[in-house]
Amino acid sequence: MTQDTFIPVIDLAPAHTGNYALVGQKIHDAFVSSGFCYIKNHGIPTECIEELKKQSLDFFHLPLSEKERYRPKQAVRGFNALNRTIMYGAARPDYKEFYQIGPELSPESEQKLPKNELQGVNIWPEDRPAFRDAFLAYYKAVAECGQILLKAVAHSLNLESQFFEKKYHYPLQRTQTIWYPPAEARFESEIITYGVAPHTDYGCITLLWQDDTGGLEVQNLQNEWVSAVPIPDTLVINIGDLLCRWSNDRYRSNMHRVLNKSGKERFSIATFYDPDFDAVIDPSDLGLPETEASHYEPVTAGAYIMRRISESQKKKSA
Repeated sequence: MTQDTFIPVIDLAPAHTGNYALVGQKIHDAFVSSGFCYIKNHGIPTECIEELKKQSLDFFHLPLSEKERYRPKQAVRGFNALNRTIMYGAARPDYKEFYQIGPELSPESEQKLPKNELQGVNIWPEDRPAFRDAFLAYYKAVAECGQILLKAVAHSLNLESQFFEKKYHYPLQRTQTIWYPPAEARFESEIITYGVAPHTDYGCITLLWQDDTGGLEVQNLQNEWVSAVPIPDTLVINIGDLLCRWSNDRYRSNMHRVLNKSGKERFSIATFYDPDFDAVIDPSDLGLPETEASHYEPVTAGAYIMRRISESQKKKSA
């Protein structure tokens, strides 16, 4: 299997016009083998991406004391400094900074939502309206892409195209801009400092825009690390543990990591597009064959994701 077939480029254009089945078959093949693909014709305007990149880098280049004013008050929403997260089994915390937003709901919102740490009020830097505008514009555009993509994913599992919509009334969409500082000198020791240590994602689908620096690597079927090289005008798509569970292991939630050995900064935008907090993730919903037993007990999306987030933020014991 070549790199091109292991992480294929899939054209999302047919899905934009309602041909989800054509895209779905290609998604099926990718998610069974690697759990990863690229998509082109995703529909997010280039200027939307570039503006968020500009505004985010302007923020990340501020003094730490200024950025720390916007530390999370709720889950990981807001600015997260270096060493904020540590993946399971990692010797060191991830060497990255990120800024995260979620569903933009005010305290006066009339939407009756469950009280939880993944939905609430976003934190915004003062006197930076362009930062907020750029973030929200991208957030909306990537959500539209996620909705279309999930219809193709539904077809890939022989489900009706609207299947996932029933679980996405108030989705747990978290979008974060991620800055990896130059880290060349940090690879001289025997213990590698990862931008993001090897891990699987927590939720259903991840939509990632990456700059041209490189550094994202995916584990292949031989447990070797394969570079997910930056391809202009594409997003990298991968599934997470919840969709793996939901599919009863038909789809692969695959290990991946970031190693920024470039000697320069790296920037990416990750969106975790997940179901409602109280959505029940049950493999039997996907129509298991009579001869195939469910591998997993039902879980709610929010409880599962919050547990994984909490584990990643625990301080490493001495």
